[in-house]
Amino acid sequence: MAEDNAVTLYSNASVITDAKKNTFSIKVGMAQMLRGGAAVEVTSLDQAKIAESAGACCVIVSDPRRTGISRMPDPSLIKEIKQALSIPVMAKVRVGHFVEAQILESIGVDYIDESEVTGVADENHFINKHNFGTTFVCGCRDLGEALRRVREGSAMIRTQGDLTGSGNIVDTVRNVRKVMGEIRVLNNMDDDEVFAFSKRIVAPYDIVAQTKQMGRLPVVHFAAGGIVTPADAALMMQLGCDGVFLGQEIFDSVDPYKRVRAIVQAVRNYNDPLELAQVSSGLEDAVAGLNINENRVERFGAGDAY
Repeated sequence: MAEDNAVTLYSNASVITDAKKNTFSIKVGMAQMLRGGAAVEVTSLDQAKIAESAGACCVIVSDPRRTGISRMPDPSLIKEIKQALSIPVMAKVRVGHFVEAQILESIGVDYIDESEVTGVADENHFINKHNFGTTFVCGCRDLGEALRRVREGSAMIRTQGDLTGSGNIVDTVRNVRKVMGEIRVLNNMDDDEVFAFSKRIVAPYDIVAQTKQMGRLPVVHFAAGGIVTPADAALMMQLGCDGVFLGQEIFDSVDPYKRVRAIVQAVRNYNDPLELAQVSSGLEDAVAGLNINENRVERFGAGDAY
């Protein structure tokens, strides 16, 4: 069982929870600091200041949207943001690109997001995150993928939904429900069945056993993709997530401060409908830039049937 800010690892039939001997426990403790918050993706210093003033728990510095391949953000921008802000700074790297991660660690980022949203540098290998002292975040779409990333050293999991910035939350809801549903199935299994389950989802048995023991993912679990309203954020929290990621599209609105502030309040008060109604009031203009137009609508029947 995990202690306050430490995660239990099963290795050679021994349990490790001593943070002095297990640096992974320290990374998990770093990730715990973000629980109950909203992390906001930014591409400039001005956006980072807006996110901080609105109450974001962390800013995620990313490469400005452009045609072609997205890469690690400019290190000079990250340094500028770190000097100006008092909240933690996260930056994105491409999947498998350990040199980008080395660069970010050298300039002192607080968290590194190995992001499939940014791009893939290595199709067959993720970064060995145990080789780094910085806390890593990785994405997933199901329980097996999440636990494989934890085995590689990710101390925080981001269940990923929409990657296009359309403001459509349906993929995020589907993937979060899938992860939570698989955990509930695991919790109801006999211990003898866990071996077969871990094989079926292609995840390490020891981490699967720990997940069953804890009744949840063994690390902090955020949701990302399509979260653009306070109700979206509260939905993710009520489904069992520890917090939310807000994408670059959050700044497409007329008043991004107002919208980020409302979402931060929704995350903190996700079980209070009256508070949610209050923070959701007057946001129609603030989300006007995110309304789905004809070109961004996927017709029913075009894909898999419900």
